[in-house]
Amino acid sequence: MSKDEIIILDCILSPFCMRVKIALNEKGVSYESKEEDLFGWKGGKSELLLKSNPIHKKVPVLLHNGNPLNESSNIVTYIDETWPSSSPLLPSSPYERARARFWIDYIDKKVFETGGKIWRSNGDEQEAAKKEFIEILKQLEEALGDNDFFGGERFGIVDVIAIPFSCWFYAFEKVGGFKVEEHCPKLSNWEKRCLLKESVGSVIPSPDMVYGFVSSMRNKLGLE
Repeated sequence: MSKDEIIILDCILSPFCMRVKIALNEKGVSYESKEEDLFGWKGGKSELLLKSNPIHKKVPVLLHNGNPLNESSNIVTYIDETWPSSSPLLPSSPYERARARFWIDYIDKKVFETGGKIWRSNGDEQEAAKKEFIEILKQLEEALGDNDFFGGERFGIVDVIAIPFSCWFYAFEKVGGFKVEEHCPKLSNWEKRCLLKESVGSVIPSPDMVYGFVSSMRNKLGLE
């Protein structure tokens, strides 16, 4: 266990924050989580967050002995490099590392933004977003192939980056009227496999909690 001071400026429903916690869990590094009020319900974002991430003012922020790091994919890579001896997340091969970075970039740019379009819309716009989202997941399923994890037999960095979004799938399904498992059965099995890991299952919130949040936001937007 690490003796360093590790603090995460956190949001329980943020898949980007979940990535950081999963990576630290994989490394066996203890940390303190500080929940941020991103929506101003209890006074707003903390001074620590605004100071630690003055450009984007977003979570997650990892504070390692007081030194702030931003952007979840960057933080996960930092964690892997800082604690390299246990459960390496990046592959050892330069070629496989390059492939992993490609899929990290793809996931970062596509999954959450497109899923968000489903719950932030109705009608034709929602149908178009749903179609795009399913195609993105099919691309990921093709990349997974018949492997247990994106890195092969071992849980790795692409899994860390991707699995937190799975707790949002139920909300996307309920709003959009579809089932991920019907379109991407291998990806659904990968999700179940990942959730069996203590490092993952202890971090991922209930899909019902996410759906409750999405429903309240849709009500505020006048979509329901």
